[in-house]
Amino acid sequence: MNHGTRWLNHLSKLSSANIPSGLIEKGQNRVIDASLTLIRERAKLKGELLRALGGVKASATLLGVPLGHNSSFLQGPAFAPPRIREAIWCGSTNSSTEEGKELNDPRILADVGDVPIQEIRDCGVDDHRLMNIISDSVKLVIEEEPLRPLILGGDHSISYPVVRGVSEKLGGPLDILHLDAHPDIYDAYEGNKYSHASSFARIMEGGYARRLLQVGIRSITSEGREQGKRFGVEQYEMRSFSRDRHILENLKLGDGVRGVYISIDVDCLDPAFAPGVSHIEPGGLSFRDVLNILHNLQADVVAADVVEFNPQRDTVDGMTAMVAAKLVRELTAKISK
Repeated sequence: MNHGTRWLNHLSKLSSANIPSGLIEKGQNRVIDASLTLIRERAKLKGELLRALGGVKASATLLGVPLGHNSSFLQGPAFAPPRIREAIWCGSTNSSTEEGKELNDPRILADVGDVPIQEIRDCGVDDHRLMNIISDSVKLVIEEEPLRPLILGGDHSISYPVVRGVSEKLGGPLDILHLDAHPDIYDAYEGNKYSHASSFARIMEGGYARRLLQVGIRSITSEGREQGKRFGVEQYEMRSFSRDRHILENLKLGDGVRGVYISIDVDCLDPAFAPGVSHIEPGGLSFRDVLNILHNLQADVVAADVVEFNPQRDTVDGMTAMVAAKLVRELTAKISK
């Protein structure tokens, strides 16, 4: 049982011991308001500075969502955002993306900090409200043009509230490119509708995506395939990647919708490239496969996430942190303009 769960149980006992529920709720609301205020003010400051600089249509903006408790195996992804940031600015490499954009240019990459997930959960806030807080945090970033959210996860459960927030704020569905070893489309994995293995079921049933393309799939059950058919998902499995490569390296998405969302689960990569993940699944994409798909994608990318990096399993001298950071760098290049 993790710390947040213990506090939920503790507060439940307090409530049953005649502690007024209004007292607990009032305290929770104060913490939530303070959390959102910090993100709002940081986003407002970054937006004002970029508008003053001028000439920026879109700037990738880091927002960490350090959530790990909806993972079905290990909860280490909760510790990923600071490790990814550290790797982005690691002195072992430079700040240029492969197409030549400079990340140390504030017009290219901004940062508004993290949603304080653990602090909010310590107050007894349940997952339903927590998902709303994540969605609201994303909306606060989008409100400040030209900021566009680039989310540092966290387990994959965060993609549901993030996509929902982007779709609701922009006023319509998105096309989603989802790179992953797993389809994450169970109706409610192990009874948890907010499980990291159920995030895309919530997205599709909510109508937040027009098209969902899932690439790199190599661990899929009959339910995963049935859910894919139910929602009209375009699932590209690794067993046929050589046949599908030309299609995937020449994608054009987003016509007729509010934009394109990219979700990259680090375990889409073969573990030879990224061993620091909770669910090690051999036979995945190479890092250059992923970059070829991203670099050739024709799309207006309005938001993205990098999820499921687990620093607690990153035993090869921070190698997977550098992989996650490189993904963030190249997504930054795709978003910023």
